[in-house]
Amino acid sequence: MATNLAIDDRLVEEAKTIGKHRTKKGVVTEALQEYNQRRKQIGILDIFKKINYDGGFDYKTQRSVK
Repeated sequence: MATNLAIDDRLVEEAKTIGKHRTKKGVVTEALQEYNQRRKQIGILDIFKKINYDGGFDYKTQRSVK
């Protein structure tokens, strides 16, 4: 999909250098992949807020049961 974006050239060049990318496309692709991954991780953290933990569970006792 061809898209025209006004992106700060200084930021793109810095990202190309740091990420060792040869093209702007490589920089933008990796940036979007990292963005998507980060957002998915945040979503997973939100799930943990919904889990009800048993405060009375004693993991040490559970480990000693054979």
